[in-house]
Amino acid sequence: MISLIAAIGQNGELGKNNKLIWNIPSDLKFFKNTTLNHKVIMGYNTYLSIGRALPNRDNIVLCHDINLINDEHIKVYNNIDELIAKEIDDEEVFIIGGASLYKYFYPLASKLYLTLIEKSDREADVYFPKIDDNLWNKEIIDENNENDINYKHVLYRRK
Repeated sequence: MISLIAAIGQNGELGKNNKLIWNIPSDLKFFKNTTLNHKVIMGYNTYLSIGRALPNRDNIVLCHDINLINDEHIKVYNNIDELIAKEIDDEEVFIIGGASLYKYFYPLASKLYLTLIEKSDREADVYFPKIDDNLWNKEIIDENNENDINYKHVLYRRK
């Protein structure tokens, strides 16, 4: 089962210059707690922005050149069909970025774990796909404010 997890602004803003644009430590904790002990799939740029394998998760990177990553804690694929065939099963698998992987996996996802940030004052160069509310049931998990940023953790389940 495929799940996407991301923090996005009101216009779908994800990041800029390969960095997150929101500083919300409790959201990083939400991300960690949600993805812990699961497979996480990311693109090469997301891997570079993190800089290491995430602990207590099966780290999988999709990259054009599998030789760019030399880390025994990371599985690397250069073919998305092979990645899907070998890594996607009945267990929950998280797509954690970047924008091109979100776009590719959005139609295949069963769940979206989104941090909806009630601001759109940050410049971004990558965006989350537009969410079609007709396809999803929406459940607000919690609402918070941190660093003068109001946000909600929302779970979308495909109808």
